[in-house]
Amino acid sequence: MYYTKKYQVHTLVYYEPFEEVKEAILREKQLKKWKRSWKIKLIESINHNWEDLYDKIV
Repeated sequence: MYYTKKYQVHTLVYYEPFEEVKEAILREKQLKKWKRSWKIKLIESINHNWEDLYDKIV
């Protein structure tokens, strides 16, 4: 089962573009170690209204 289906995730509120897959994986591992409050601050620093960003990247 996919994460998005299991946890009913339907909104993209944050993303970071990377040139290399290795860079993206390292960043993902870094963020997984962060506290939830830090992640929320990161999201709100870029997307303070928690808008769905999917249409902006498609």
